[in-house]
Amino acid sequence: MIRSVKLTTAQALLKFLDMQYIELDGVEHKFFRGIYGIFGHGNVLGIGETLENMKDLSLKYIQAHNEQGAVHAAIAYAKQKNRLETFACTSSIGPGALNMITGAATATVNRLPVLLLPGDTFADRQPDPVLQQIELPWNYKITVNDAFRAVSKYWDRIERPEQLITASLNAMRILTDPAETGAVVLALPQDVQGEAYDFPIEFFEKRVYHVDRKIPSNNSLNKSAELIFKSKKPLLIAGGGLKYSYAIEELKEFSTNFNIPVAFTQAGKGALDWSFPLNVGGIGTTGTKVANILAKESDLVIAVGTRLMDFTTASKTAFQNPNVQILNINVNAFDGLKMNSVFLNSDAKIALSNLTKMLKERKYISSYKLEYINSIKEEWNKEIDKLYSLTTDKEDTIIQTTALGTINEFLGENDIIVAAAGSLPGDLHRLWRCKGSGTYHVEYGFSCMGYEIAGAFGVKMAEPKKEVYSLLSDGSFLMLNSELVTSLQESLKINVIVFDNGGFQSINSLQKEHGSKNGFGNELRYRSNKSGNLDGDYLKIDFAGVAHSLGLKSFT
Repeated sequence: MIRSVKLTTAQALLKFLDMQYIELDGVEHKFFRGIYGIFGHGNVLGIGETLENMKDLSLKYIQAHNEQGAVHAAIAYAKQKNRLETFACTSSIGPGALNMITGAATATVNRLPVLLLPGDTFADRQPDPVLQQIELPWNYKITVNDAFRAVSKYWDRIERPEQLITASLNAMRILTDPAETGAVVLALPQDVQGEAYDFPIEFFEKRVYHVDRKIPSNNSLNKSAELIFKSKKPLLIAGGGLKYSYAIEELKEFSTNFNIPVAFTQAGKGALDWSFPLNVGGIGTTGTKVANILAKESDLVIAVGTRLMDFTTASKTAFQNPNVQILNINVNAFDGLKMNSVFLNSDAKIALSNLTKMLKERKYISSYKLEYINSIKEEWNKEIDKLYSLTTDKEDTIIQTTALGTINEFLGENDIIVAAAGSLPGDLHRLWRCKGSGTYHVEYGFSCMGYEIAGAFGVKMAEPKKEVYSLLSDGSFLMLNSELVTSLQESLKINVIVFDNGGFQSINSLQKEHGSKNGFGNELRYRSNKSGNLDGDYLKIDFAGVAHSLGLKSFT
């Protein structure tokens, strides 16, 4: 006889989520920290009722003030926890659900786990059409939540309570898979959330998902070792996957033993502090002169845990040696086979450890002269010092790179910075000197404006004992600052530094570099009576005043 317990769908879902764990290298982590969201039509009488009245749940509820902000915070939390913990995000139907789509895309692009639980219209279609429902005459089964399909790694709609069982297990299958993780969406019709069903007791037993480190085949390892052994000037590019694999010590050993310089993507930066002898900084379009000179000369690029996006490869122009080959170490074949790579399907930690052992036996060493690398690094460090100390004659104005230099000098080795969009990620990738591991948190897979404040709050939840600094421009601040209120509610202090640049200046510069005479539509200006365009005087916005009005301490 199968033992069962009668619960509503919403109660069963949250009871299930509360018992999900993930294990890596023998250490268990509770996978869901809590539920983050806003209540409205479609979730308040289901998930909301459960969170209020189901007293045995350990899931913490965090009140969001923008649904996109909730997802960004959850993503940042998952990233800072190296994908071993996350949040579920809940919303109402209609506009509340649609607000989460940008966050879903950000999670999927960055290969970060987040579970989204948007409310949906009534499955029985009796109170129809309901408030916030879109009706499509050509297909009545489609709701706004179908829009999530394009940005999700798994999508399902729970139209009957018993469907929750297979849907939840499939959701966890994706969320805990290093190769497949991203946004997972379980659309929840509001009537089904409240429907009761006799769920089997075993559905609520503790489940531990074991992250098995992907072990490479001997054939692939031998081929990869041979490729490195034959190379004279290899360059390693470390991506976010290297951090998620906890392969930092293996990276140091690999680089040091074989005299191989290490460059970083935005997601990989911060794995090594800036003083590490073979750390040559950011790579690609926003990279350092050191990394890009070496990339141009390299005869072998060893890509570890990276998607090889256009900024990393300078739109596939960074590697100019006619004999260059790419060895791609990745758990995901979709990423690992890009740019005609030799693919080593492996966990980064295991791959680097095995390759180190094999190359040591063959007494391999690259042909780089440390004096050569050090001379380029010394020249670049002088450039950073110069950019960190630029001055201007304009009153009440500081140049962005000088501001960054001041902040960089002030912050300690455990302080974390968060950024995402505009010109800041480029300056940070080139210039920021990471003093400690795990202190550089830049979302650049989607470069999503509005991530910065919510992301900083997510990082603070993950690292409550550390100081977290959100660096953002005026454009991002105006776009999404709502989670400042959440940080106040939760008494989790974040430091927000707003760069008042007078609008979307990175795009304004791009526009002018490609033919626009004065730039168009990108600056925070009044509309001119003379030209009819937005090229009048700059708006004077008191950003510190906005923050102060919300209850924050603020300074200009």
